[in-house]
Amino acid sequence: MSDTRPVIPEGARTLAVLSKDRVQRAGVVRKTVDTSLAEGRKPDWLKVKASFGDNFKDVTKLMEGLELNTVCAQAACPNIYECWEMREATFLIGGEDCTRRCGFCQIKTGKPAAYDTDEPRRVAEAVEHLGLRFAVVTMVARDDLDDQGAWLVAETIRQIRARTPEVGVEVLPSDFGYGHDTTQGSTALDQVVEAEPDVFAFNLETTRRLFPTIRPSFDYDRGLEFLALARERFPATTAVKSNLIAGMGETDDEILHCMRDLKAAGVNTLTIGQYLQPSAQHLHLDRYVTPETFDHFRHYGEVELGFDHVESGPMVRSSYHAGQQAMDAKAWEPSPGQPGGGPC
Repeated sequence: MSDTRPVIPEGARTLAVLSKDRVQRAGVVRKTVDTSLAEGRKPDWLKVKASFGDNFKDVTKLMEGLELNTVCAQAACPNIYECWEMREATFLIGGEDCTRRCGFCQIKTGKPAAYDTDEPRRVAEAVEHLGLRFAVVTMVARDDLDDQGAWLVAETIRQIRARTPEVGVEVLPSDFGYGHDTTQGSTALDQVVEAEPDVFAFNLETTRRLFPTIRPSFDYDRGLEFLALARERFPATTAVKSNLIAGMGETDDEILHCMRDLKAAGVNTLTIGQYLQPSAQHLHLDRYVTPETFDHFRHYGEVELGFDHVESGPMVRSSYHAGQQAMDAKAWEPSPGQPGGGPC
C-alpha cells in the first residue's frame, strides 16, 4: 500500500467497514445495476460535506463502547455527519440483522444472532450521556421472536423514561407481524401503547403499485390497517407518523395518493425524502426529485390534507428533525432550559 494514501478518520473507517459488511451479508442479492442516471452525476442539492469533528468521534466511540447500533451508520444516512456532530443519533435495536428484505434498505437481511435483553438499558445510558432532549428508537424486523420484538421496544421506552423522564421518545418498529397475523400484531402493539411513547411511527415507504416488488415481506393495505389500529389504540396526544421515499419508480401522483391514504388512516406526521441507491445490489435509482417537487408535497400535505407536520426534502429521512415534528404535532414539549437537540 502506498505511504501517500490519505489517513481515514476513525469514524469514517468504521462506516466504511459497516458498508462493506452490509453488501457482503445482504442476504438476497437484488440485481446488479448501473447506479448512474441518464442525466449524469448527483445534483448539487444532494451533495453532503463530511465532517469528522470531536463530537462525531465521541459519538462513534460511545456507540461502539456500549455495543449499540444506529440507523445513522447501519443505513448510511447522508445526514450522519450533521447529526453526530450535533450529538444526535437514531438508535437501532434488535441486532444488526433484519428478518425481512426491502429492495431499498441497506440494513442487513439475515438470521438474527441473539436477543439482547440488556440493550434497552444501554440505549437509555447513551441517551443520558449524549444529553438528548428527544430520542428516536427504531428496530429491525424480528419475525423470529414470539412478540416480534414488542417487549424490546416497550422496555427501551421504560428505561429511557426511568433515567431521563424529560426526554421525548419516538419509536419506529416493524409491523409486529400484523401483515401475517392481525391478532398477534395487535397484541404486540398493545405492549408499546402501555409504555407511552410520544410518537409512534410505522413507515409505509412506497406506493401501492410498487409495494409487491420493493417491500415483498409487507403489504400496503395491511400497513395502512396497522397505522389505523395504532391511531385507535394510542391516546390523541401521541403522534402517529409514517414515511415515504421518492425516486424508486413511482410518479408524483402516486405519492399524493399515498399521502391521502395515510391521512385517512389517521397519520398526522409525515416525512418524505429522496431515495439514494446504497449499492449495485439494491433497487435501481429511478429519478432525482427536485426540491420544488418536495415543496409541493409539503404544501399539499399540510395545507390541503391537514397533516400536523410534513417534513419533505431531498435529504429528509424518517427521523430528520424528529423533535420539531413532535412539537408541531403537539405530542411533546421540551422542558424549560432543556439542553441539546432532537435527533435528525
